[in-house]
Amino acid sequence: MAKEPHVLMFPWLAFGHMLPFLELSKSLAKMGLTITFISTPRNIQRLPPIPPSLTSHLHLLQIPLPAIDSLPENSEATIDVPEQMAQYLKKAYDGLQASFETIVGQILPDLIVFDFVPCWVPAIAAKFNVRSAFFSVFSAATLAFVGSPTELRHARKRTKPEDFIVAPDWIPFPSTLAHRCDQAVRIFHNLNVPDESKLSSGQRLATSIEGCDFVLVRSCREFEWKYLDLITELYQKPVLPVGLLPPAPAGQATGRSLGASMWSSTFQWLDTRPQKSVVFVGFGSEFKMTKEQVHELGFGLDLSGLPFVWVLGRLAGSIDDSDLLPPGFETHIADRGIVSVGWVPQLEILGHPAIGGFLFHSGWGSIIEALQSGHPLIVMPMIADQRLNARLLVDEGVCFEVERKEDGSFTREAVAISLRHVMVDAEGEPLRNKAREMKTIFANQALHESYIHGFLHYLNNIKRP
Repeated sequence: MAKEPHVLMFPWLAFGHMLPFLELSKSLAKMGLTITFISTPRNIQRLPPIPPSLTSHLHLLQIPLPAIDSLPENSEATIDVPEQMAQYLKKAYDGLQASFETIVGQILPDLIVFDFVPCWVPAIAAKFNVRSAFFSVFSAATLAFVGSPTELRHARKRTKPEDFIVAPDWIPFPSTLAHRCDQAVRIFHNLNVPDESKLSSGQRLATSIEGCDFVLVRSCREFEWKYLDLITELYQKPVLPVGLLPPAPAGQATGRSLGASMWSSTFQWLDTRPQKSVVFVGFGSEFKMTKEQVHELGFGLDLSGLPFVWVLGRLAGSIDDSDLLPPGFETHIADRGIVSVGWVPQLEILGHPAIGGFLFHSGWGSIIEALQSGHPLIVMPMIADQRLNARLLVDEGVCFEVERKEDGSFTREAVAISLRHVMVDAEGEPLRNKAREMKTIFANQALHESYIHGFLHYLNNIKRP
């Protein structure tokens, strides 16, 4: 191409999607590409600031979300609504088609990078002779588990929920990828049954894969080569890993971030602790625990006897957070634990020398941040792709999954045993060693930049359709 490509970025309205799209945008902008990142006004305002050095190449464009009766006012992301209402967010999002088409016609980009929910993007791109790429923020293993577009659309091999509790037969190598029994019904329903938006998740993903010119995956061959090769075979079109898009190391060049400085007392406390002695606990903003789950988890942390930093989100269905913890809990653990509610500078905390492990939900973004610091992982997957990520990590020997009952519940004893196994028991030493080895992949900025260069080479050598 005579000029540097102009790329439109269009993620789904979930921060677990928007943030990886933004990381990819920044990586491409650093290479001199012009990037237009499109989302709704409230989400644009909530994104982290763009580095001043990139503002001439990376532009944020607001596109108003249509109002629909079933969606509360100011609901522009999945964190704004209960899980069961995400279907109405999709319905509103589908209402952006005309506005998005106008933007494409005005900009005439060289490429549109889109998420699986706006599966109508490839048809719009084709109208203007523009290429499109589906960018998966999921692991290659997750994509392999859900299967080919034909399987996603017609469920020919997996016809019932029970089929999701074992690894599918199209994975030709040893794998424990599977959902728990308590999750299988919901996963089967989400993939195969249309919701209020008139489409199922399986239909959206199949349409996105079939319609795009190529697929981008937040992954690398050093960690997921078998699954990347498999989805290339399943999709019968080019699949390009763009690297893991690890964020810049905490405190790089300028010391701790502004957000971290607000946590100065926590970092001062961590500074007094021995190296690798503290477990960091956090389950993100998307999943909201019940009070019973929070209490059982708290009792498990106490029972483990380990020092910890625990970041809590809001309770499911709760406006009043005053009863988040058991009575007297904070006083009882005051000498060895810190509990906080709300936002946390996760990357900075994971980068502190006192942190020795991470208890979390096994979201792909948090996995990347934790293994960037070489931490062994204790996982309690809760929703969506998290169990598949957990099994991938178990297969790779870097994580321990907390035992659950058949209904998905867990006990304080299981939490305590898992924490001690990973953090201090002799039996957990191989896991700790393997996690440290993973740092050579996950923290290798040069490696992941090489994937961006590979993507640019590919982009510069394809012509408009």
